Amino acid sequence: MNTAVHHAPPLWRLLQASAQAVQAVRAGRSLTAQLEALPADLRPGTQALSFQALRQLGCATALRAQLAKKPPPAAADALLCTALALAWNEAQAPYPVHTLVNQAVEAARKHRQTQGQASFINACLRRFLRERDALVAAVQGDVAARWNHPDWWVQRLQADHPEHWTRLLDQAQTPAPMTLRVNERTTKVSQVQAALEALGVTSTPVGGSGLQLHKALPVQQLPGFLQGQVSVQDAAAQLAAPLLMQGLDLAQPWRVLDACAAPGGKTGHLLELCPRAQVLALDVDAQRCQRIHQNLERLQVHAEVRAADAAQPAQWWDGQQFDAVLLDAPCTASGIVRRHPDVRWLRRPGDSAQLARTQAQLLNVLWPLLKPGGRLLYCTCSVFKAEGDAVVDSFLQRNTDARFCPSPRHLIPGVVPVGVPLGDNALGEHDGFYYALLEKRPTAA
Repeated sequence: MNTAVHHAPPLWRLLQASAQAVQAVRAGRSLTAQLEALPADLRPGTQALSFQALRQLGCATALRAQLAKKPPPAAADALLCTALALAWNEAQAPYPVHTLVNQAVEAARKHRQTQGQASFINACLRRFLRERDALVAAVQGDVAARWNHPDWWVQRLQADHPEHWTRLLDQAQTPAPMTLRVNERTTKVSQVQAALEALGVTSTPVGGSGLQLHKALPVQQLPGFLQGQVSVQDAAAQLAAPLLMQGLDLAQPWRVLDACAAPGGKTGHLLELCPRAQVLALDVDAQRCQRIHQNLERLQVHAEVRAADAAQPAQWWDGQQFDAVLLDAPCTASGIVRRHPDVRWLRRPGDSAQLARTQAQLLNVLWPLLKPGGRLLYCTCSVFKAEGDAVVDSFLQRNTDARFCPSPRHLIPGVVPVGVPLGDNALGEHDGFYYALLEKRPTAA
């Protein structure tokens, strides 16, 4: 009999791992990859602390500059800033502030990369405890400290969304709720809501067939998840399939291309709405294609899945035009930064322009693959106009056979969208998104 007792990792160890995650992000590496490389027992606690630290990293970096004009070596700076990020706002601190400080110093002493800086970290944090109010007040005029985003990001939102930029920045600081998409081919929203209530979890209907949970559950505990009755998908992302397929006879075997399909959430939704659709799902990454297969298998639907570059149709297209194309284009992910708090620190000012060229190329390449009378839905999870309106408006100017159909364009959290098939429900809390539905004008007889 196995009598081993599994203890939770000590806080100093979690702070070490969180600081290493912050250091990795500062070096340009993905937080997701950093967390996946951790031992299983460290992962949940490190994720929680590193998410909070990255959401407050602008303020923490400014505070460290007040405490020490010259930054210490990278590992020590990451640990010091992690501790400051978690401790600067006592009301939001995950542990008592004195405990965080003591454990951060312990973490410094127990790691070879930081032990030489342990006294320095201790001195900075003790001074922070003594002078916290004055130090916090001193950095509030700093844009990155006030909004916890890079200066250029704040300036771009101010220019792109002068009425809503503060809403977008504030939302990025709050964890996203868990939202489910109910497969109405197999169950009803009301039935899933009742099953959740039996587990003590209340929810609110959102969108056409969504439920926003007031408390998150592990996916394996979601009623009907393993049977394909529900999927986890943000309310904004749930609009893609209904927008693309609205007005079509859903009993027909439409030929549909999902051009950048991984992990397969939108692919599955298309097939839930239109089970006879002949869907070709592409993704350039073969490993991510496995995720598509897994999602479709759970939903008990079928699509042809290929590892291929959508921008190179000669490698995968059979010459038959599609009735509908879903282009969920690569983007900065600036609309989902509340789910991925590392994104704001990983992106650079020129990324939008570079990605916009890729987005325009994909539109240009895929448009000829669409039948006259067919429709293409262009979407991104970005709130930057360079990746939304600018790309679509330029495309419409170049292609006189393209007609813009009612669709929301930039979808801003808390702002009622237009041209959206919502049913009776609002979208609730949702990510920032962009949607443009384009129809190819039939050729003249």
